[in-house]
Amino acid sequence: MTGIIHFNLFEMNCVGHIQHGLWTHENNNRHRYTDLEYWTELARLLERGLFDAVFLADVVGTYDRFRGGPETAIREAVQIPANDPLLVVPAMAAVTRHLGFAVTFSTTYEPPFAHARRMSTLDHLTKGRVAWNVVTSYLRSAARNFGLDDEIEHDLRYEIAEEYLEVLYKLWEGSWEDDAVVRDRARHVYTDPAKVHPIDHVGEHFRVAGPHLSEPSPQRTPVIYQAGNSERGRDFAARHAEAIFAGASSIEAMRAQIADIKRRAAGFGRDPEHVKVFPGASVIVGRTQEEADAKTADLQRHIRPEGFLAQRGSGIDLAAYDPGDRVDDIVARGGDFTERAVRPLVGRGLRVGDILESIGRIGHGGPFFVAGTPTRVADEIERWADETGAAGFNLMQYLSPGTAEDFIELVVPELQRRGRYRESYDDGTLRERLLGRGIHRLPDTHPGAAFRR
Repeated sequence: MTGIIHFNLFEMNCVGHIQHGLWTHENNNRHRYTDLEYWTELARLLERGLFDAVFLADVVGTYDRFRGGPETAIREAVQIPANDPLLVVPAMAAVTRHLGFAVTFSTTYEPPFAHARRMSTLDHLTKGRVAWNVVTSYLRSAARNFGLDDEIEHDLRYEIAEEYLEVLYKLWEGSWEDDAVVRDRARHVYTDPAKVHPIDHVGEHFRVAGPHLSEPSPQRTPVIYQAGNSERGRDFAARHAEAIFAGASSIEAMRAQIADIKRRAAGFGRDPEHVKVFPGASVIVGRTQEEADAKTADLQRHIRPEGFLAQRGSGIDLAAYDPGDRVDDIVARGGDFTERAVRPLVGRGLRVGDILESIGRIGHGGPFFVAGTPTRVADEIERWADETGAAGFNLMQYLSPGTAEDFIELVVPELQRRGRYRESYDDGTLRERLLGRGIHRLPDTHPGAAFRR
């Protein structure tokens, strides 16, 4: 298989994103996340490296189940402190012409009308380079932050998300006709009122009159990203998403997951080629294998397993047990190892020390990890892309900006030499870059297109 492989950089507006403990590394600049220059420098770097987009994760609560409270997450900077991902986009857009921006926002707690205007504003300011990563939020602490006693049940969150998107499609796609804005100075008419419509949405979860406050932006609906992995989440992604952040432990599992998503998309009447899947990729590259191995060992010294345990939402403190204790023996004594983060470990004969060591190991838990020379890294990237059908990868950061700098300096030229990485940007929107020239709005087979006038 041939063709350009796409890359996003996976980031978050915080100190500690997913590589916990590495904020202490002397070459890491994550503490600068509150400086606007941190984000503009990163944007310029990624545009120089011809990346598709920077993908900004987010949470709206703290990881507070480990050891009975949020103290570990707060102390270890596990996605706290964290700032709003949307607010750094205009600054990054101002210093770039082509880089895209995928921002995370939850459908569960804040009403849709204001979010519609925020995203239309970003799409205008970026000239059509923005995407929305749709999440439903899962932290119990997030629910309490928005006045609820506990998190909303999983499938109900997706029901809310379905209606949320229906409201947004009505606002983005149907509220303003294409030629509503006339800018007629002689007649003092900026917008033709006959071509701006209320949506008068009345549903189970939302009542929104409209009309949308923003005139149509270049993409109208931003590119839709999603990362649902449950049965309900996969259906939601297959119905709505144009780019999906996926994870699987092997090429075979990833191939099956991608095939399943595309099959579901076709079942919803969509063109499966309009659904692009991006596995996460953890890459450590050196000019020699020895250099890559030395970088890996250096990073390993800073990793903190406690941060990973806190983020995974386990109420179980593995560090409280003896490293030689077997998980199955702890269960037999009445220890509760049934929670989501630890359940897969039961019945495998593992000891606590083995689990703690693996949790804190560089590359652990990711679907794609490679440490090596540019040739070896490019080989693995091509193999995963070609054997799974992935459109590209979301590159994880170990050091910021060092991980991206190494990738751009060493791996990008090797992929370009093989014809697998773009040599320059084409003009156009983010959706056109993903789906093809001329597709700057939702394709006709996308469910959002049904709300056009």
